[in-house]
Parts: sequence; structure tokens; C-alpha cells
Amino acid sequence: MLQTNEIYNMDCMEGVRLLDDKSIDLVVMDPPYLLDLQKIKNTTSINNYANELLDLKDGFDLKILDLLIPKMKKINMYIYCSKRQIKQLLEYFMNKGCNYELLTWHKQNPSPLTNNNYLPDTEYIVFAREKGVKLYGNYYTKRKYYISGVNQVDKKKYKHPTIKPLAFIENHIVNSSKEGDLVLDCYCGSGTTLVAALKNNRNYIGFEINKEYYEIAKKRIEDTKAEMEGIVEEDSK
Repeated sequence: MLQTNEIYNMDCMEGVRLLDDKSIDLVVMDPPYLLDLQKIKNTTSINNYANELLDLKDGFDLKILDLLIPKMKKINMYIYCSKRQIKQLLEYFMNKGCNYELLTWHKQNPSPLTNNNYLPDTEYIVFAREKGVKLYGNYYTKRKYYISGVNQVDKKKYKHPTIKPLAFIENHIVNSSKEGDLVLDCYCGSGTTLVAALKNNRNYIGFEINKEYYEIAKKRIEDTKAEMEGIVEEDSK
């Protein structure tokens, strides 16, 4: 049995099997993208960008979704993905009778991959929810697209090549869960989803197979807790 408000250094395919059935309220995850790296490598002056994505190019096994569904109270998931993964994800959730939305992140300063390609300035989020799952939030949190830079500050700070802006993840959590709910991230990287859950009074569980990212996420969570405790102490004076 796994403890809540913990991150585990393990393969999510193993970790999810240890979760209690019907225990998870929301899944927010950013699994490896399915990428055509040959196009990236053929573009001059971009090889450093391609190299940092080499470990993320093959996508992820959809069997993780089959494992997740019995662990959820109802299907309620945000999955960051590449263009090449949209079709299979939408088909998967449509076959489950889910409602869905395609959200997008538009980057103002994308990498200049212009060799016979449109710029890689858009990333995608498939949001799927079972009928009867409520959408909360407000006018400002429920927009279907986000516009920002490529998040270089967080990339350098937390040393993760595909880190997502915290504000986006917070919106997902506010829109699709209530305080005290349990949020799961199966590929938690530097811990953005777990920090977002913590800052919004949700419980969380995270899995991260990479030891370096796991340690970064642990420290980030502890730093966030200390920051929040400091704010509470300051407010009580």
C-alpha cells in the first residue's frame, strides 16, 4: 500500500499496480512524447535540442491507461502529448465513452526548427473525463489554450528538458478536482504536478523512474512546503 503525499522512485507500470482501487480523483501527467527526431537532427544548429530529447522520443505504452482506470474513481485525466499521439489517445478515450477536450500550449519563442516544417511552437494536452465528472474552475482557469515562453527559467533551475509551467498545471488541478482530492502523476519529472497539488490543498502521489529527477522533485516539494509554512507563519503575526 502506498502513502499519499509521497513521490516514489519507481517505474509507474509497477507503482500504479500498488494503488488502491477507486482511490485517485485526478491524473495529470506528461509522459514521453512520440517524436520524429530525424527531422530535428536534419535541422542545422539544433543538435543540442535533439540530444536532450533522445530519451523521450518513443512515446509511452498505452497499457498504463488500462492500469490507471481501475485505480480512479472515474476517468479524469490530463495527458500532455505530441501531435503524433493525439489520434491514439482520443480514440482510446472515445472508446471508453469519455468527454474530451484538446488543450494547447503556444510558445512565443520556440526552437527554430524550420527545415520543411512548421515551427514546433505548439504542444497538446488531451483532457478526458468520464460522464458525470464535474468541471470546476472559473472564466480565467478554463481557457483551452495557454501562451507563454518556452519556460527556460524552470528548465535551468530544475534541470528537466520538458518541464511545464506551474500555472498551467495549477489550472488543471483547480478545474478538475476539489480540496482534499488525490492527484496522481505517473511521470512526475521535477515534480511540477505534485507542487501544484500541494499549493492548492490537494493530496498527491508521484512516480519518477529517473533517480536524478526524483531527487530534484523531492527537494522541490520540501522547498515548497517550507515556503508555504513561512507564509502561514508570517500571516499569523
